[in-house]
Amino acid sequence: MAPRAYWKGYLKLSLVSCPIALYPASSSSERVSFNRINAKTGNRLKQQMVDAEDAEPVDKDDIKRGYEYAKGQYMLVEDDELDKIKIESTHTIDIDSFVPRAEIDDRYLASPYYIAPTDQVGQEAFTVIRDAMHEKKMVGLARVVLTRREHVVMLEPFDKGLLATTLRYQYEIRDNAEYFDDIPELKLPAEMKKLASHIVDTKAAHFDPEKFEDRYEKALVELLKQKQAGMPIQTVGEEAAPPRVINLMDALKASINASAKKPAAASTSARRPPKKKATAR
Repeated sequence: MAPRAYWKGYLKLSLVSCPIALYPASSSSERVSFNRINAKTGNRLKQQMVDAEDAEPVDKDDIKRGYEYAKGQYMLVEDDELDKIKIESTHTIDIDSFVPRAEIDDRYLASPYYIAPTDQVGQEAFTVIRDAMHEKKMVGLARVVLTRREHVVMLEPFDKGLLATTLRYQYEIRDNAEYFDDIPELKLPAEMKKLASHIVDTKAAHFDPEKFEDRYEKALVELLKQKQAGMPIQTVGEEAAPPRVINLMDALKASINASAKKPAAASTSARRPPKKKATAR
């Protein structure tokens, strides 16, 4: 079954356009999730909206949006009033400009989406736009409306399609100065920097997401298996306290010695057992 599109519209570059679909490129649905349960009955709980003053339940039809313009004073805003905000990019991703990827601060990156053409007629126009960005080694900046809000998106060639990443606005990025200003400028001994550099070299590798295991998720699945089988719950893993650094130079030297004695690890694919999905009922 083909994936369900999150958004459909048009990709536009100047006078060239083509119909496209946008799909979420990430998902958390595979994670173990829990429901709130009444411990006395074993029944699932459901949330209910209540009035903050009299604690009385509120009917669904009476639940509205409100903007707090003063302490305890709210202005109601209706859905049809929000619909009057007509953003030009509601059904179109119109590429405004192209910039080098390196110029985009990673703090601005938010959510990734795949973009693919939706019919054969538009595939040629889609390919022209994709390949032009690839040849120029540039990414496109555009706007799109998702769930009423307009987002700036970064477009870049990805495999046979495009990867669109929504970007945060400048007002959403916290200034790093307030976090880093108190860090002093230290002049480190040359030997200390050389030792640290050597440790970096010994741990140099290429990024491989398969090497990163969600250890909490794995331990959680194991706990649920034990519980479902009626077995006593065993402690899964134990966090070791990091050693207290007394002398930084000694710690760096000890790290190098530890790395030298450590045997080479087996390949990830060889030691990874086949995946088994646990189902908790």
